[in-house]
Amino acid sequence: MVKNINDNGLNSRQSNLECSMRFGLFMATQWPEGADLTNEISNLCQQTRVAQENGFSSVMVGQHFLSEPLQMIQAEPLVARLAVEAEGMTFGLAILLLAMQNPVVVAEYAASLDWITNGRYILGVGLGYRREEFEALNVDFDERTSRFEEAIPLIRRLWTEEEVSHQGKHFTVGGLSASIKPKTPGGPPIWVGGDVAAAVRRAARLGCPWIVPPTMSFNDILARISAYREVIDKGKYNNVKAQPLIREVIIGQTRRAAIEAAGPALLAKYESYASWGQTETKGESRLADTFDSFSRDRFIIGDEAEVIDEIVRYKETFGVTDFLVRIQWPGFGQNGVLDAISRLGKVKALIS
Repeated sequence: MVKNINDNGLNSRQSNLECSMRFGLFMATQWPEGADLTNEISNLCQQTRVAQENGFSSVMVGQHFLSEPLQMIQAEPLVARLAVEAEGMTFGLAILLLAMQNPVVVAEYAASLDWITNGRYILGVGLGYRREEFEALNVDFDERTSRFEEAIPLIRRLWTEEEVSHQGKHFTVGGLSASIKPKTPGGPPIWVGGDVAAAVRRAARLGCPWIVPPTMSFNDILARISAYREVIDKGKYNNVKAQPLIREVIIGQTRRAAIEAAGPALLAKYESYASWGQTETKGESRLADTFDSFSRDRFIIGDEAEVIDEIVRYKETFGVTDFLVRIQWPGFGQNGVLDAISRLGKVKALIS
């Protein structure tokens, strides 16, 4: 239940929010051209420590290649660095672009990070949608689905079998063993991202929790989760319980103050997505003109009371177990991020 509210004006309407839901920080790891990366890495380390102090359970980072004009630290080495800052937190990727990479490399990096994080690692994976990345890595964009579906079972075998013999359409392993097995028996959880219905059903067939992306509207999530559960209930992996969800969150003393502080940075980020051809934004040729309607039922924006109401709505509707919040975008400064983490810590503290 939610505690009685303090003098910040929050109320107790959110009485059914269960304490089992974990809060995670979906970290922003892209910066404008010319940004001082030494300073930005220091900022991420501070964000990790402050998130732990405020009751967050996890830190997740994303991946892209060739993200110019934005600078972007690669995911696996960044996770290894951040894990030093907050022992006991869970770290992971949301998402690694699996279809354009070799699963042997992915499996061994993941096993290594599972040891570095003391068995608190999550491997979130997805297809990828930018042709430029596939072309630069010499991978056929049109084969991304079959590569992805072959890769996940192979990764699991490399984590669990002493000797792996695999001759597939895309990958070959000739009776060899991975360099190390993960610390976690059976390997770390594999979450699957994606926004189209086929991707959601694929996650279910592979026995993986589906990561709800931040770009998806509330009604679209309803339809996708229905499709996911229909497949998962009929398959051999019907014990999958996790339901991770990512939302963009702008939180401030008032709704207006929140939008004025962070709105321009969030808009700029989604204009970048649109230019890259991201599925949910590619039809928005002039996103600035439609951003208010686009953000409605996608993003969580408001003061602490409004934010907790929205979190409750997602939790009660979708059974969210891992609520991942992104609260920073290129151009939004460190002080604003730390303030948002603190405010979200207060929101979480109201749940008992």
